[in-house]
Amino acid sequence: MHEPTDPATDPDADPESVARTILLRQLTDRSRSRAELATALRKKQVPDDVATRLLDRFTEVGLIDDEAFARSWVESRQRSKGLAQRALAMELRHKGVDDDITRSVLAEIEPDDERQAAARLVRRKLHSVRSAPEPARTRRLMGMLARKGYSSGLALSVVREELGADEAWQIENDSTP
Repeated sequence: MHEPTDPATDPDADPESVARTILLRQLTDRSRSRAELATALRKKQVPDDVATRLLDRFTEVGLIDDEAFARSWVESRQRSKGLAQRALAMELRHKGVDDDITRSVLAEIEPDDERQAAARLVRRKLHSVRSAPEPARTRRLMGMLARKGYSSGLALSVVREELGADEAWQIENDSTP
């Protein structure tokens, strides 16, 4: 019995079939930006005209949507990693999302949401820095927020607020008989 061949690995396959198979496989894992998909096609040496035609068609039918991809990416990375707008913008740029789309999607983030996310990150990290002297605690917490893309002003404000709340909680719980 003859097994069906995989267009992506068959050297005699039509370039359009190869490109379509690559795109569908890439989109099966997760949504991707148009630039990521174009790179995948280039790596598999799909001719540029075929790649462009299929990318345009996939975009036309809604299988490729950079704005939806960016929204989904931002929501996921905020939830899972607590990333700030600056870090998210860098990631989207790395994924090849257009700067206008990136700005539009990031403009939907409320400043208070970003502050709350920073506070959650600090509260999670507090237990591991409690035994350190005060300057080291502040420095470690600020560094963690900086790596997540938070501005130094917001980071300092949140760290001071959370350290103050933590100290008040410790005093309150240590003084109970």
